[in-house]
Amino acid sequence: MVRHHPEALSSFGQAYQAGTVGAAFLSLEHNWTSISPEVTSLLGYTEEQLLGQDFRKLLSNDSVELYSGHTGALNTSGVPFFESGIRMLHALGELVPLRLHSSLIRDPSTGAALFYVIQLTEQQEVPAVPAGYVPEDELYRLIAVNIRDILYYATPDQVCRYCSPSVREVLGYEPSELIGSDIGSLIHPEDLIVLSGPQTEDVQSIQLRILHAGGHYVWLEFTLRSLEGQKNPGVLAVGRDITERKNVEQKLQESIERYTSLKKYNHDAIISLDLSGTIINGNEQACQLTGYTIPELAGMNAGRIIGEQHLQAVLRYNGADHGGQRNNDFIRHKDGHTVEVLTSVAPIIINKAKVGFYIIVKDITEQKKLLIAKETAESTNRAKSEFLAMMSHEIRTPMNGVLGMTDLLLDMSEQGSMQREYLEIIRQSGDTLLSIINDILDFSKNEAGKTELHEQSFVLKDCLDSVLELLLRKAEMKGLSMAVHIRPDVPGTVIGDSERLKQVLFNLVGNAVKFTYSGGVTVRVSLLEQQAGEVKLHFTVADTGIGIPEHSRGRLFEPFVQLDHSMGHRHEGTGLGLAISRQLVELMGGTISLNTAVQQGTAFEFTVKLRLPSGLPASQGGAVSAGSGQVSRVLRILVAEDNEINQIVLRKILEKRGFSVEVVADGLQVVELAEAAAYDLIFMDVQMPGMNGLEATRIIRQTLSPERQPVIIAVTANALKGDREHCLEAGMDEYISKPLRSEAVTNLIARFFSNAEGSQYLVERE
Repeated sequence: MVRHHPEALSSFGQAYQAGTVGAAFLSLEHNWTSISPEVTSLLGYTEEQLLGQDFRKLLSNDSVELYSGHTGALNTSGVPFFESGIRMLHALGELVPLRLHSSLIRDPSTGAALFYVIQLTEQQEVPAVPAGYVPEDELYRLIAVNIRDILYYATPDQVCRYCSPSVREVLGYEPSELIGSDIGSLIHPEDLIVLSGPQTEDVQSIQLRILHAGGHYVWLEFTLRSLEGQKNPGVLAVGRDITERKNVEQKLQESIERYTSLKKYNHDAIISLDLSGTIINGNEQACQLTGYTIPELAGMNAGRIIGEQHLQAVLRYNGADHGGQRNNDFIRHKDGHTVEVLTSVAPIIINKAKVGFYIIVKDITEQKKLLIAKETAESTNRAKSEFLAMMSHEIRTPMNGVLGMTDLLLDMSEQGSMQREYLEIIRQSGDTLLSIINDILDFSKNEAGKTELHEQSFVLKDCLDSVLELLLRKAEMKGLSMAVHIRPDVPGTVIGDSERLKQVLFNLVGNAVKFTYSGGVTVRVSLLEQQAGEVKLHFTVADTGIGIPEHSRGRLFEPFVQLDHSMGHRHEGTGLGLAISRQLVELMGGTISLNTAVQQGTAFEFTVKLRLPSGLPASQGGAVSAGSGQVSRVLRILVAEDNEINQIVLRKILEKRGFSVEVVADGLQVVELAEAAAYDLIFMDVQMPGMNGLEATRIIRQTLSPERQPVIIAVTANALKGDREHCLEAGMDEYISKPLRSEAVTNLIARFFSNAEGSQYLVERE
């Protein structure tokens, strides 16, 4: 079958589809490899009779000599083409005159000869040129073969002595305009070299660009007959307009160059097959992938490298899938090993007939490694998240018992006693351990991008007060003063994540108290800008402490960096506080930095963007009102908790405040008791054996009537992304994480059942 570039064949097939010219491809051995129907029509043979046969067998003896001489010139002297009249043997046994145009196609990248392209057109015999001046009637008879051919007769110095009328149609000139003029002046400057070359033969065929009367150039092909030795020496030329053919040739060359470039520079291996599965050609990537050279691949059965089963699947492919058939498979290398690849198949279509296939082969060895690495990383991240959740639960659960029981004992101990002193030490150590746990979990969540803002309306002053109240006792023990200055133009009520803002302030103020031994800590808040319902606030946390050495300032916000190593590590902590603060500030649309202009102590500055409430008073912005009053009635409370120590802690905290408490250990018991009796409040542990707290809450919300619905507060040791949302989606009213503190439990109950200002607060569930 065909051994040439299929794209080139396709271009010729399309160009000569109209049948005006017969086209064929010959191998370098001059064997027919592909034939257009016009050729078989001209010669009377079928395509099967000609394919693989020697083209020269059909030439007359004189034509064989002419053809051989010209093809030799194509191979050796670089002549781009030749055209001449020949005679070929028709199937009926007679010699028919034909015009033959032949070109040698080369690989643009290597210069190697690839195949011959021939074109055949029917042509009448041209009589010999009579000696002396050619009569006008004879000239007209010579051009009767094709009215578009131009005939002209010129002197040896290229002065036109005669020009046929067809010059009007082809070049736009009147014959009288050209007679007596220098024909060479119309030839393109680049083609003058061709014209002036040595003429060793009586008959010569050349192609020239001739200036049209309209100002553009037209490609003409001339057959020149020398009249040397005649009475009127000169040149007799017959010219034919071949502009359209040259355009086709140019498109062919561009197609070949594009095809060659596509193959050469493609990162994937490209292999072309014929319909029997024999490899026609391949690119450099195919050589690298298989270990074979192109000459070794050409003629090889493709099943040798892609497997016989895969080859049969390729040969059955009908092209219905316009995206190309894709399979994961293997390529067999020359040395015996296999390479995992992804293959795509595309049919080669010429003249609406399928003549072969392209196989595009992608080596996915590295891609597979990356995929495995990606899956491993994802698996590691999942394991990390699961570990964090487990660690949070396993550590917070016993911490709840330690801190809860410590709070209960502190309430029972006498002021100034040694017992109370020891309990205070236990509580401080527990607080430190809990702070470390929270830092590690917070940092992990932030690094994984799993931290989300939960925005609601809050009073800015209350937010600051709650932070300072937590740290005031530590400051007083060190004899430090604490002050807050809020500029008058700062809005009193804003919308944002107050808990995240508290966390940033707690880290910064906590560090200020930790590293300050005299003087005090000052917090300042000012308004930077306000527009379109949004404000940008500026916070400064300054202290009179030991300051930060200049050489340490560059690593200040890096995680796990503790800047007091030179002091023998006097202060506990993870070194994550500032890193977490930066993450949270950036999440809230701001920036954080150290004010290096401060001479004494340390001053951190940060900004956050908050929204202004619209249409509601500041006190109504939250989802649940913050209760500050006392609960005037005895609440009936159900505690669902499977850990015995935590049962004791929560029961004691609640009973100490005068509430009626019942305890169960699983969700099924919660549902049964909630249906049998009326409870004001349920503290629902999320993780319990049997039925968990989420499922128990859903059942209660679906089965109990509205007037019997209790307030349900989630109690969990987890503190990861989505925990709060899952609880609220299940129908719970609020979320509290372990370890439970007496104050936190009391304040939470007051939010739902406080009698402040003589009215009960409304609970708005999300």
